[in-house]
This record gives sequence, C-alpha cells and structure tokens, in this order.
Amino acid sequence: MSSDEVLIEESDGVAVITINRPSARNAVNGAVARGLAAALDALDTRSDISAYVLTGAGGTFCAGMDLKAFLAGDFPVIEGRGFGGIAESPPKKPLIAAVEGYALAGGFELALSCDLIVASSESKFGLPEPKRGLVAGAGGIMRLPRRIPYHVAMEIALTGDHYPASRLYELGLVNRITSPGEALAGALELARKIAANAPLALAATKKVIIESVDWPLEEMFTKQGPIINPVFGSKDAMEGAAAFAEKRAPEWRGE
Repeated sequence: MSSDEVLIEESDGVAVITINRPSARNAVNGAVARGLAAALDALDTRSDISAYVLTGAGGTFCAGMDLKAFLAGDFPVIEGRGFGGIAESPPKKPLIAAVEGYALAGGFELALSCDLIVASSESKFGLPEPKRGLVAGAGGIMRLPRRIPYHVAMEIALTGDHYPASRLYELGLVNRITSPGEALAGALELARKIAANAPLALAATKKVIIESVDWPLEEMFTKQGPIINPVFGSKDAMEGAAAFAEKRAPEWRGE
C-alpha cells in the first residue's frame, strides 16, 4: 500500500499513514490523494487494524492543496472520496491526526476529517483560502462550525489567519497538546488505547456518533438498531464477555 508519496507502517493494531512530500510541506497533489484513498480502502477491510494515525513527514502535517500542481491541471480529488481521498468519505475506523508544524487550508480540512486531533504546542491551523481567491470547499467551512462556536469558526474562515494549537485545544477541537516533535507519539498512545477495543464495536460507535447528529429524537433508537445490533450478536461480543469472566485480555477477531 505504501508509495513514494504515502507511507504506511503498522504495529499493535494501528496503521500510521504518512504524507511523504516534506520538500513541498506535504502539499496534496493527485498522487497523495490516490495514495491515501487506496491505503484507506485496503485498511478498512483488515480485521487486524483497528485505528489509524494520519501525519506528515518532515515536521509539517500538511500545507494544503499543491497550488503548482493545481495550476498544471493536477486536481487532488478522488471521485467518491473527495479532496485528498478522505474529505468526503472518511474511513470506517477511527482516524487520528498527528499535527506538527502547519495544518493549513486542505491540511486543516484533512485534520477536520479525522475523529481526533493530537497537536504539537508549536503547530498552527488555518483556512487561508480567501487570501488566494479560493474557498475551503473540502469540508472546512462545513465541519468547523459544527466543532467550535459559530463566531470563532467565522473568524477563522473569514480572516484566513493562522491559529495556534493551544487556542483550538481551548475550544475543544484538539484533543491533546504535546511537546514539539511528540505529536505522533501522543497520537500513537491514543490510537493504541482505541485499538485495544473490539473493532466491530469501534466502527459501529463511530458510525452512530457521526450519523446521529441530525436524527430526529423520536427515530434515534430505531436508526441506531441496525448499526449496533450486529455487534451484540458477534463473536467478539461473546469473547469480550468470556474474557471478562475469565479475567484475561480479550482476543478480538473482528467477527
């Protein structure tokens, strides 16, 4: 699954996905988008991988879309998945962003496509598209006001300025702040805690949290049922109960 532009490393049920264009501050071109989409499509079918960490090589998360490639006609959008192969269709499994340096424009939008964000104290976020005559159309201006207060989201989106991770931590957008250079380690610590849990339960939990945002109150449990009921009848559910009774660690199979 690895390519020159997208690297994959696996351990302890976690896959680390690295955008590998440090000389371009990990700006997303077509090759990165295709690599991320292919990696997530493959990993989502694996029962031995329960969580992902998305990061960037060379001390920067992602500076957004590669504007030089864009001018040359290389548009980093994958049909059915959107910008970067993620924005319109994030993976079924939990995805954590490990942010060092800059997460700007499409880079911020990739982070917003993740379920959790771990960021270095020196990292900065922003949606500078209006400064370039563009719009943050990869989910930024739709997801941001759902995650933080309306007026703050408006300030970030309309000014195009950079905002420190500490400010976004105060607003609840960033889960954890680490020392410089430690964002990946912090994200891996969180990912391993998640990956220790049953994979079917994790996927169902994520699906309900995301989809239930606009469910009518009177339909919530009806809509939840088809998603979570198969989990209760799974082999992993039986294994979890048996492991608890026998005072041992469970051995999940994703079945």
